[in-house]
Amino acid sequence: MKIGPKFKIAKRLGAPIFEKTQSAKFELSLARGGARRTKRPGQMSDYKRQLIEKQKMRFTYGLTEKQLRRYIDEAMEKSNQPVAVLMERLETRLDNVVYRLGLAKTRRLARQVVSHGHICVNGKKMTIPSHKVKVNDIITVREGSRQTGLFVNLADTHEAVGLPTWVAFDAKKLEGTMKSVPIYNPAESLFDPDQVMEYYSR
Repeated sequence: MKIGPKFKIAKRLGAPIFEKTQSAKFELSLARGGARRTKRPGQMSDYKRQLIEKQKMRFTYGLTEKQLRRYIDEAMEKSNQPVAVLMERLETRLDNVVYRLGLAKTRRLARQVVSHGHICVNGKKMTIPSHKVKVNDIITVREGSRQTGLFVNLADTHEAVGLPTWVAFDAKKLEGTMKSVPIYNPAESLFDPDQVMEYYSR
């Protein structure tokens, strides 16, 4: 999915939704932008606020409008707590799990890693980034990909500290597991999924 100038998009949305914008330089740029405003900004409409949150979610996970809409519809149909269902579905996408395991530095790279056939799920090669990972599924780097530049030094450079509690990873074996269903924590999110739901409920 072609995104466009990430720095400009993140600045417009007011959040570091791309990995390249999660830096002191971006924070400084946001602060300068705020300082330059001389006029008091007008009240933001509910629609605009919801649209911004929707775009933050979409760009964070690298989804097309059609994909996000489908996830929203499924969440609304399946549960009276659609936010939890939606966030679980987004977090259990294979590309996101690969990213969470530390096998790729960004979700975008994780998507490429999966698409290029470097990842196996329960021993079978999987090339679909949106594949839903289930509890106790085993995610491994394909044997033929282990000596590529992406993974050859991963055992030495992998940072286990950043792993969420619902996954486990063995850097020596290049093997990870989804231990439990991801639980949504609002404090860790750059967007408000309730506002996204409101946007699609209009």
